[in-house]
Amino acid sequence: MEITRSSIDTNKGPASWFTGDVYIDAVAAPAGSSTFAAAAVHFTPGARTAWHTHPHGQTIFVTEGVGRCQREGGPIEKIRPGDRVFFEPGENHWHGAAPGRFMVHIAMQQNDDSGSPVTWGEHVTDEQYGAA
Repeated sequence: MEITRSSIDTNKGPASWFTGDVYIDAVAAPAGSSTFAAAAVHFTPGARTAWHTHPHGQTIFVTEGVGRCQREGGPIEKIRPGDRVFFEPGENHWHGAAPGRFMVHIAMQQNDDSGSPVTWGEHVTDEQYGAA
C-alpha cells in the first residue's frame, strides 16, 4: 500500500474558466507515460464552467450536491450524487452547480499530445444557464 499525502493547496478556479466561485483540488496528475488527470471541483451555488471541449473526452462523477450540465444543442440536465456524465471527445459542453445548491464532482480527462486536457470557450451566459 502506498499513501501519497496531499501537498497541494486548494486552488480557486480562474475567472477565465468559470462563472462564480469554484475551488479545485488535484486528485491525479499526469506522470511518466500517463496522460490521465483528475480533480475534485467544488462549485458554489450557481457557479459553472465556461463552454469547453476535451480532446479525449471527459467523465465527471458527482459526489455532493445538485448540479447542471449541458452539451451544445442539447437540454440542460440535472445531476446528483452518484451520477456519472461522459462528454465525447470534442463535444462542447459546460457543467456546474444548480441555483441555491453546492455541487462537487470529480473531473477525469486525458491530455492531448501537446499536454493540454481542455480548450476553453465563451462563458455560459445567465440566460443560457437559466434556460433549465
